[in-house]
Amino acid sequence: MSSIGIALISAGCIFGGVLLGMFLKSRLPEHHLSNDSKDTVKLGAGMLATLSALILGLLVSSAKGTFDTMNAEIMQASAKIIYLDRVLANYGPETKAAREQLRQVVAARIQTIWPGNKNEVSGLTAFEHANSLETFQLQLRQITPANDLQRQMFQQAQQLCSEMQQARWLVIEQTQTALPTPFLVVVLFWLTALHMSFGLFAPRNATVIAVLLLCAVSVSGAIFLILEMSHPLSGFIKVSSAPMLKALEHLGQ
Repeated sequence: MSSIGIALISAGCIFGGVLLGMFLKSRLPEHHLSNDSKDTVKLGAGMLATLSALILGLLVSSAKGTFDTMNAEIMQASAKIIYLDRVLANYGPETKAAREQLRQVVAARIQTIWPGNKNEVSGLTAFEHANSLETFQLQLRQITPANDLQRQMFQQAQQLCSEMQQARWLVIEQTQTALPTPFLVVVLFWLTALHMSFGLFAPRNATVIAVLLLCAVSVSGAIFLILEMSHPLSGFIKVSSAPMLKALEHLGQ
C-alpha cells in the first residue's frame, strides 16, 4: 500500500477514535464521567501521549537520517561519475566510445529514478535489473593501455567503476527497508486510544470537532513523512536529482 493510502487510513482511524469517544460520552452513566474518572483518564492519556510522541520523534529522526544518507550517496556517485569521465578524457581518444556510453548510462539512470512525467512511477525495479553499468565496465576492459600512464589511468577507471557498482547495490538494498506492519499498528492503536480520550470529555461543537480533525490529519501527516522519507528514491518525497543532472552536464566536455 502507498504512503498516502496508509496516512489516510491512519487519519480515519484516529478521527474515528474521537467520534467513538464522543459517542461513549452520550452513553456512559454520569458517575463514569466524574472528576475522579476524568483525572484517571487524563493520566492514561498523558502516558499514551508521551509514548506516541517519543516513538514518532524517533521514527521521524530515523527516516530523515535514511533520506540524508541516500542524498549523500547520490552526490558521491555524481562526483565519481564526473571524475571517471575526466580520467577517460585524459586517457586519450581511444575512450571516446566509452565516454559516450557512460553519458547514456547516466541519462538512463536519471530517467529511471526521476522520470520527467510526474504521474509516472519511478522504475526502481527496472533500475535494479539494469546492467548498463556492467556493460560499460566490460567495454572499458577491452581497451588496451599502451604505456605506464595509460595503465595507471585504466586502473583508476576500473576502480571507480567497481565503487559505483557497489554503491548501486547499496542503494538497491537500502530501498528494501520498510516499517514493520505490527509496529505501525501498535503506534496507530496508541494514537487512536489517545484521541478517543480527547473525544470522551470534549464538548460537542463544530470548533472542537474541527480542531480534533486537524490533530488527526497532522499526526497522520507525520506517519506519511516517515513512510516517504524511508524510501527516498520513490514516492512523493525524493532525493534531489540536481547532482546527477550536473554530472550529466559535465560528461563529454
